[in-house]
Amino acid sequence: MILLNHMQQINPNLTEEEKKILLEKGTEMPGTGAYLHTKGKGMYVCKNCGHELFSSDAKFDSGTGWPSFDNPMNTQNVKLIEDDSHGMRRTEVQCANCGAHLGHVFDDGPTTTGKRYCINSVCLDLKKETEG
Repeated sequence: MILLNHMQQINPNLTEEEKKILLEKGTEMPGTGAYLHTKGKGMYVCKNCGHELFSSDAKFDSGTGWPSFDNPMNTQNVKLIEDDSHGMRRTEVQCANCGAHLGHVFDDGPTTTGKRYCINSVCLDLKKETEG
């Protein structure tokens, strides 16, 4: 199990699957995530600590089987770590607040950012916009 940032607590409400992905750097099966096809407006936050990560405006359908975003809400809200695991060279995306694993970022996005933040649904909660 990875250690979260030094002062961060593990959310006691996490399921075993969420713990495996957020804390042990696992991944959900492609095409199975709750937020894969979600079109609702709002802010995607870290499932462990509630830190704001991605606006729904940055979400797009990448066809990869995971929710994809072209940009984080603020680049300081995510931490990027070189990842050479599984015989691949990738860039891991972590929550900058708690250090939880979220997914990976790739340089093949279709928008002007050129980025595709490929994020596991179980790592996210969608805080929907309220009408008012």
